[in-house]
Amino acid sequence: MAIKVLNEKCVGCKLCLPTCAQGAITILENKKAFIDQAKCNYCGACLDACKKFKAILIQVDRKESKQDLSLYKGIWVYAEQRHGEIASVVYELLNEGRKLATQLGEELCAVLIGHNVTGRANELILHGADKVYVVDSSCLKDFNDESYSKALVTLVKEYKPNIVLTGATALGRSFIPKVAVMLETGLTADCTQLDIDEYTKLLLQTRPAFGGNLMATITCPSFRPQMATVRHKVFKKAVKDPNRKGLIVAKNIQEDCLIARTRIVEFVKEVESTVNLSEADIIVSGGRGLGEAKNFALVRELAQLINGAVGASRAAVDAGWIPYSHQVGQTGKTVCPKLYIAVGISGSIQHMAGMQSSENIIAINRDPQAPIFEIATYGIVGDLFEVIPALIAKIKK
Repeated sequence: MAIKVLNEKCVGCKLCLPTCAQGAITILENKKAFIDQAKCNYCGACLDACKKFKAILIQVDRKESKQDLSLYKGIWVYAEQRHGEIASVVYELLNEGRKLATQLGEELCAVLIGHNVTGRANELILHGADKVYVVDSSCLKDFNDESYSKALVTLVKEYKPNIVLTGATALGRSFIPKVAVMLETGLTADCTQLDIDEYTKLLLQTRPAFGGNLMATITCPSFRPQMATVRHKVFKKAVKDPNRKGLIVAKNIQEDCLIARTRIVEFVKEVESTVNLSEADIIVSGGRGLGEAKNFALVRELAQLINGAVGASRAAVDAGWIPYSHQVGQTGKTVCPKLYIAVGISGSIQHMAGMQSSENIIAINRDPQAPIFEIATYGIVGDLFEVIPALIAKIKK
């Protein structure tokens, strides 16, 4: 990709200058615009400003696809597992994958990779998969992005799925980009919505962009498979049907093809004293309104009383009041508890993107105009240092 100024058309009007958030544009002595490509992020804002003169041009080198796209059929869900336990996001993807498969009239499949995992394959069928491909090898005992990506790429090249979906988890983000590169196809990360275009039958992959200020819908028209990672808790889990039947396909891949350049030396399981944020049914989150780190004690006490997890806004995390692992929002965790209590959180777009699908939201803030009240089920306008102690005392009583 490259951007350039057509000097024969540029009149030095300076309309493009204020549109560049990167400060990449300057006007030279010859009264022609100059764009520093090292600073430019190719957002296209300057093109809109220069519509009258059409003096700015973005050139994109598009790679031509040599694939026969008609050969690619089926929706695949990568069934992430750790030590034999299938991640809950997989069941969410199976639920959404079933909708996509119905729209396209195609098969919904799951891919299970690991060691001694064959016994978990039927669980995926009971949750909606028509077929499960299983790669079970001692070489895959511990997750390794290199060996796992080789296994998945081998299957994709053989069976040619139309769409591949993966959870936007630490593991998913680790190796799925490698898979996309090896397959020379596109990948949309952190999707919050998926759909099928009625006319083109392309996967519509929607995700937050520009800090959550807008939602971008992305397609991959020329390459297959279409790939997307999806955030945890943005879709409902598939309902288990004990009567469902499906096909389990065991695939053997030569072990020398799965050898990686790194190995796991030791796995240490983190011991948490609080409820896991991603899985919690109740979350109490604190924000900038708490004022300082020590006041998170109020949030923790309330969370413990109602068996909830402790969350936080980005502002609280950036201030160093609480570790990043507690952050809820676009750049933190996406959650969907039965009850979300927002304490001293005004409600930035970034934060609400990560919790607005909660079943019930209680907002406590002294500013009646705080955006959080727009999505709250119940709102309390008041001083949190009066409201929370009163609430704690009432619960204890």
